[in-house]
Amino acid sequence: MKLQPDKFDVQSISGYGPGWVRVDGEHITHSVVISSRGQRFNWVCDTFEDLTADHFAQLADLAPEMVIFGSGDRIRFPQPRWMQALMTKRIGLETMDTHAACRTYNILAGEGRNVVAAILLASNSPDTAAGT
Repeated sequence: MKLQPDKFDVQSISGYGPGWVRVDGEHITHSVVISSRGQRFNWVCDTFEDLTADHFAQLADLAPEMVIFGSGDRIRFPQPRWMQALMTKRIGLETMDTHAACRTYNILAGEGRNVVAAILLASNSPDTAAGT
C-alpha cells in the first residue's frame, strides 16, 4: 500500500547537484530561499563569505517555524551575530550541507510544516558554468 502522495502540495526540491537545485521543475543555479508557504526569492550571496546578518534577517521576516540552511558542499555554521533576528523571533535554524538541506526541507514541507530552506549555491561551481 502506498501511503505518500506522488506530488507535494507545496514547493518541493525535485533535484540537486553541485551548483544547482531544481524547484518544481525549474533549474536554479544561484543561491535561493524557498518556503513551504509559497515564497521563493534569490538569496543574493555567491559564497559563504558573502553572508551577513541581513541575509538571516530576511529569513526571520518570513516567520517560519524553522530555517534549514544549506551551507554548500560542506557544513559551515553561521556566525552567532548573523542569527540574532532568528533568535529574537524564536525561529529554529538547522545547518547542513546543501544536499542534506534539500532532502530535509522536502520531508518537513511534505509534513505540512512552516519551513524555509536557505540554499547556498556557489556561483563558481563547474556545473553552474556548464549550465547543467
